[in-house]
Amino acid sequence: MTSTAPEVLTLPEPGKPGVRAQRGGGLGRYILVRFLLIIPTVFILVTLVFLLMRTIGDPITASVGGRLSPQALEARIHAAGYDRPPFVQYIEYLGQIFTGNFGRTLSDNRPISEVLVTYGGATLELAFYALIVAFIVGIPLGMLAAYLRDKWPDAVLRVLAILFYATPVFFAGLLLKLIFGVWLGVLPIAGRGTTTTELQMQLLPNKTGIYLIDALQIGDPAVIGDVLAHAVLPGIALGLLTAGVFLRLVRTNVIGTLSADYIDAARSRGVSEFRLVRKHAYKPALIPIITVIGLQIALLLSGAVLTETTLEWKGLGFMLAQYLSARDYVAVQGIVALLAVIVALSNFIVDVIAALIDPRVRY
Repeated sequence: MTSTAPEVLTLPEPGKPGVRAQRGGGLGRYILVRFLLIIPTVFILVTLVFLLMRTIGDPITASVGGRLSPQALEARIHAAGYDRPPFVQYIEYLGQIFTGNFGRTLSDNRPISEVLVTYGGATLELAFYALIVAFIVGIPLGMLAAYLRDKWPDAVLRVLAILFYATPVFFAGLLLKLIFGVWLGVLPIAGRGTTTTELQMQLLPNKTGIYLIDALQIGDPAVIGDVLAHAVLPGIALGLLTAGVFLRLVRTNVIGTLSADYIDAARSRGVSEFRLVRKHAYKPALIPIITVIGLQIALLLSGAVLTETTLEWKGLGFMLAQYLSARDYVAVQGIVALLAVIVALSNFIVDVIAALIDPRVRY
């Protein structure tokens, strides 16, 4: 018979990291990797935008081809450099993007960087209002659905979440305008402020483009109230889209948390079900919400195009629709490139916040 030597279990020496620590990495390494991932993400998105815009030919022919003579059209194409090989145009395009030069619009001959600065604040403000609506509506209703799970209010709330998510943003905007603007007449149906408010915003020396901040600088309660009143319908129309996602996600995670051991221990001590949901179960269930917010930023920005067009909220989405109708693909290219950068940065910030809240994300 042959005897087998017993296996020797070797423990890591004191002061040396274990296998998990070696493989996982710390917070600094995680943040660095996520930040470096922004570069290829933006590069891929910008490249896709460039290629898609080139499928329609050169932008000048698409924009003003029918209004110029062949000789004048050819001269403008040559002056803009669109008769050069696509690879040369692509390299020049990347160089302009990295230096912050997005070119000039073809329809109104404005620097695209000026369009981005002028209207970018409006889109960010709308996304902020939409997230507030999503939090106010989605999280409490999700907790309520988890508390009343498998009862008729839970079924109603789940159907409501599907309706929130599945309803087109432009249809929700039109419906809100009809109800609150036409039938009830309690809310404005278009714009970001009245004519008086707009004039005061234009005269403000240090304006940011975010009307709520600018209204607070003016300090007039009437202006602040007017800005907030104009933000109600756009914020609700776009926010309900994300609220449906939050409602179902909070419900699912709260129900999962309620089956944890520490919840069973608290329940055995006589803690009420409502207190378990309100005090103990909802906080762990919010961690996935933070992760999902990064994905919802892209959804909000895409929905902002339809929301701003429907409710005449003059932001990047509104201008993007205007330039698309004018076939100004140079402007479209610049706006979409900026939105791609915003989405990438938003996802990076959300990843960092999630790693700070839940250390398991880093591994």
